[in-house]
Order: sequence, then structure tokens, then C-alpha cells
Amino acid sequence: MSDKDAYRLSSPAIFLVRMAVFLILVGFVVVILHRPIRTAFMANPGLNSVIVAAAALGVFIAIGQVARLFREIAWVNARENGAAVKPPALLAPMARIVGTEGKAPLSPQILRLVLDSVATRLDESRETLRYLTGLLVFLGLLGTFWGLLETVGSIGGVIGSLQGGGETASLFNDLKSGLARPLAGMSLAFTSSLFGLAGSLVLGFLDLQAGQAQGRFYTELEDRLSADVEAARAPQQPGSDASEALEGLATGVQALVRHMRQEQQMIRDWVEAQADRQARLQAALEAHLVSEKQEPR
Repeated sequence: MSDKDAYRLSSPAIFLVRMAVFLILVGFVVVILHRPIRTAFMANPGLNSVIVAAAALGVFIAIGQVARLFREIAWVNARENGAAVKPPALLAPMARIVGTEGKAPLSPQILRLVLDSVATRLDESRETLRYLTGLLVFLGLLGTFWGLLETVGSIGGVIGSLQGGGETASLFNDLKSGLARPLAGMSLAFTSSLFGLAGSLVLGFLDLQAGQAQGRFYTELEDRLSADVEAARAPQQPGSDASEALEGLATGVQALVRHMRQEQQMIRDWVEAQADRQARLQAALEAHLVSEKQEPR
């Protein structure tokens, strides 16, 4: 095996296989439990349809993130021999720098710029999938609060009907009919949470596989380009003015990328804090409902 073959980028097919196996297992579970799942879905078909549609969109996005790496890997592996392949998308800046022949060497400074650009694009490509994962949890919580509000209103109506007096049998019948709406509201609350959490679980696994595929692609690309740069610089003497200028430019771009990532992390922390606050509010509301039920009349 030659040195160039040792740094060939590997195919991400294994990650697609893992995704397919996981989705097949999820499909088996859905088929086995289709009756209770259908019953739960019909408790609130509107909101549950939105949750299922968001989950399906996330599945296609996750698969597409891995599938797009085939084109990039084929271009990198064919760069040395000039084979005719489709131009890359993630590596478009690198393709413009090295030219159509793919044989122009990269300097260390340009290499750092290219790798930072690829890392930023890979990270940005997963933002939509991360948003959909959080959206599923939010929709589940939305259904929960919606159902709890209906439950609270229905319980208030039942209590009000019992205060009118009357015969015991009539009051008992009114109580039974009045409890139907609170139970329907609880069904709405818990089924939406069920679909939202299940969808976020599926997208979380697919996002993990997409992240691992992109991480391996980035690591192997860095190793490959670093080897090319070392081979091109072996007979040369570093330290020219142009190299120093490029190094300063690379340092500035790296600082800009770090600043962008810090802002993205701040946004993620805010979203997680909002989700935690909603969870605490839900727990407090449920505790209040339980205390009202246990309060002697």
C-alpha cells in the first residue's frame, strides 16, 4: 500500500447501514404496536400529525447529511490522479484554490483556512436537525399543557355541577359524564408527549450517526491534506513574507470562527434553559392539580 492509499478517505456507508437498521427496528415496533399507537394518535390527530411530519423531515435530513459525504470523499480520493468527478459542495473553497486539475499544493495557512471552513459548514449543516429535535420536544410539551388546560377547565365544570345539590344517583351520573372531558384532556396531554419524545429519540440517534460520519470525514480529510502539505513543503524553506501574511489571516479567521461557535452555543444554552423552565412549570402545574384533587370538599 502506497502512502497516498494509506490516507484515502473511507466510505460513510457503515453509518447509513446503522441508520437503516435502526429505522427498520423502529418500523417493527410501530407495526407490532400499531393498535395502541393508532388510538393514541387519534387522541389529537392535528398536533400528532405535525410531530410525525417533523420527525419524518428530520429523518430525510439526517440521511442526506451522510449521503452528501460520498461526493466529497470521491473528489478528495480522485484529486491526485485528476479523475473526472462531480465538483464538491462542502469542499468548494478548496476546489477553487487547488484548481480543476486538483494537483496544486496547499500551504499550511491555506490548509487551516480550508479545514476551518469545512468544520463550520459541517456544523451548520446539522443545525436544522438539532432544531427539529428540540422542536419535537417542544411540540410534546405544547400538547401536554394544552391537555392540562382542558383538564383543569373540565374539572372546574364538574365541581361546579356538583354544588347544585340533587339526588345522589343524579349527581353520580353527572359526575361520570363530567369526568369524560378531563380524561380526554389527559389523553391529549400524554399522547402528544409520547410522540414528541419518541420522535426526538429517533432524530437523536440519527443525528449521532451523522455527527460520527462527519467527524470521521473531517479527521481523515485533515490527515490527508496534512500529509500532502508536508510532502509539498519538504524541499522548500518556510518563512516568507507572504506566508507570514497568510498566517495572520488564518489566525484572524480562526478567531472569527471561534466567536461564531460561542454565539451558537449561547443560543443552544438559552433553548435548553427554556425547555427546562417549561418542564418545571409542567411539574408545578401537575402538583397543583394533584393537591386540588386531594383537598377535602
